[in-house]
Amino acid sequence: MTKKSTIQIQVALDEQKVPESIEWTATDSTADRMNKAKAMMVAFWDGTDRTALRIDLWTKEMMVDEMADFFYQTMMTMADTYQRATPWADQANDIRAFAADFYKKFEEKLKNQNQ
Repeated sequence: MTKKSTIQIQVALDEQKVPESIEWTATDSTADRMNKAKAMMVAFWDGTDRTALRIDLWTKEMMVDEMADFFYQTMMTMADTYQRATPWADQANDIRAFAADFYKKFEEKLKNQNQ
């Protein structure tokens, strides 16, 4: 018998269909309530069409610095996943280097903006 897990995502939209809130839960989670999030990225791989299908959403409360952190952390975890899934650690390290450079450039822009 195969075990199944369900992930549920609820998105509340304003009149212009902009997300006001994002909440999620999973059957394997220890949380007894919905978890709040300011942003989400979900990607599915369609092996038949060899295409990535994505859902990227963020709420009005998501700040620019939070978005930069979110992208940096997502790229770093993507590098970890790529390294576990392939024999090419060098490319995983390339992703990590790009993420670090991306974040460094963000910090420089933030610093210049605040001067």
